[in-house]
Amino acid sequence: MPFVVRLSGLVIATLLLAGPLQAVIETYAFSSPDLERRYHALSQELRCPKCQNQNIADSNAPIAQDLRRLLYQQLEAGATDAEILDYMVARYGEFVRYRPGFDRATAILWLAPAILLLLAAAIAVAVLRRSQSSEQSAPGVDDTKLQALLEGRDKTP
Repeated sequence: MPFVVRLSGLVIATLLLAGPLQAVIETYAFSSPDLERRYHALSQELRCPKCQNQNIADSNAPIAQDLRRLLYQQLEAGATDAEILDYMVARYGEFVRYRPGFDRATAILWLAPAILLLLAAAIAVAVLRRSQSSEQSAPGVDDTKLQALLEGRDKTP
């Protein structure tokens, strides 16, 4: 009996560990190696609408399978990369692309890092200038006054 329990535990553990290891395996017969290269590049570029954190190449979701099939069909039909991306964006929105195009709706996504960097640099310069100007304009203590104060303290009981 203990052998059967151990064996069934081992089988269950193997099945549980093998589940996440299942990879997306689809084979398409491309008419040229260039189309296959473009397929892999575009499938890495397009985000799965259901998973949202995976590209369609890595997702097992049914919609990702449909998008891969559609991508293959469009490539074989002679569509350019731009036409395919435009179609996907028109159908699923700009979110479907990992690197959205630059337009009015996505300008803040592209410009925000540069704006924040310039803002941080301006703040750093302002703080440095303020600290330098406050050091220069601070009233200095005369050495003789300092000496008198020190001597006065030493003389007091």
